[in-house]
Amino acid sequence: MSLYFEEEGALQLPLPCEELAKRVIDAALDYVGCPYEAQVNLLLTTNEQIHEMNLQFRGIDRPTDVLSFPMVEYGEPGNFDFLEEREDCFDPESGELVLGDIVISKDKVLEQAQAYGHSAEREFAFLIAHSVLHLTGYDHIGEDERLVMEKKQREILEQLQILR
Repeated sequence: MSLYFEEEGALQLPLPCEELAKRVIDAALDYVGCPYEAQVNLLLTTNEQIHEMNLQFRGIDRPTDVLSFPMVEYGEPGNFDFLEEREDCFDPESGELVLGDIVISKDKVLEQAQAYGHSAEREFAFLIAHSVLHLTGYDHIGEDERLVMEKKQREILEQLQILR
C-alpha cells in the first residue's frame, strides 16, 4: 500500500499521523477484502481549508471533519470483482489500485476527540477508517447503510485495539 501524505497548517496533532494512517488503511482494506495493493492520498489540513473544500465540492458552507474523494465508482460496496477489466483504475507505474483522496481537518480531530471523550489517536483512526470505507464504495445516506458503516468502523478499530 502506498500512502501519499501531505500536511498543511501550523497545528500539529500529538500522534504519528502518517504511521497511524498506514496502519488503519491497511487494516480497513484487509477488513473489506480488497485483493489489490492500493494507493491513497491523505491531506491533513485546517478548518479553514476544509471549509473551502466542503463548500466547493459539496455545497456545504462549514468546516467538516473528513472529506473522501473516491476514484472508483462501485456498483456494490466492497465488491472489487469488476476491477479486473478496468485498467484505468490502476496506477500504470506501480500497478496499485488508485482508491482516491482523504482530507482531514486537524482542528476537528482535536475538537471531536475532546467532545466525544476519547483520544486524538482514536478520533484520527476513526476518520481514516470511515474514509477508507467511502473509498471502497460504502456510504451512510440511508439508515441501513449507516448501520453497516458504523459496524465496520467499530470492528476495524477493535481489530487495531484503538478503543474509546
